Amino acid sequence: MSEAQNAAAIEAGAPAPDFTMPTDGGGSVTLSALRGKPVVLYFYPKDDTSGCTSEACGFRDQLPDFSGLDAVIIGVSKDSVASHDKFKAKYELPFTLASDKEAGVAEAYGVWVEKSMYGRKYMGLERATFLIDKDGIVRNVWRKVKVTGHVAAVLKALQAL
Repeated sequence: MSEAQNAAAIEAGAPAPDFTMPTDGGGSVTLSALRGKPVVLYFYPKDDTSGCTSEACGFRDQLPDFSGLDAVIIGVSKDSVASHDKFKAKYELPFTLASDKEAGVAEAYGVWVEKSMYGRKYMGLERATFLIDKDGIVRNVWRKVKVTGHVAAVLKALQAL
């Protein structure tokens, strides 16, 4: 296991590591500024790829249910803000996309991991979701997310908070 994988694996019950990241539309988001609302923080590998698009559109389509519970959804990848702007516009995504260019936030959450494709090893973002309660405590963690059924599982956990 690489050092980055060992660095931090945030588990349920732990305080969510605070962050400030640039977002689509030239803004920024700070986790601690969202206290008082539950936050769905989901990490995904790349804008406009099949699995990432499917996951983003799932959150988009269920947004009224999440908003009804006062939840904030934040999608995070290493893509640039410009890439996020295009992705958000193309699929009409009504939630924040944050750019973790240096993977510092991904490391803090333990989702910057060694991957392998065709025998080649490289570092990348693990698809993972963290449900953070209104007090900044991680309540649920999903790692190595499979997109099918994931949004419904996150919504169900949010409803149980």
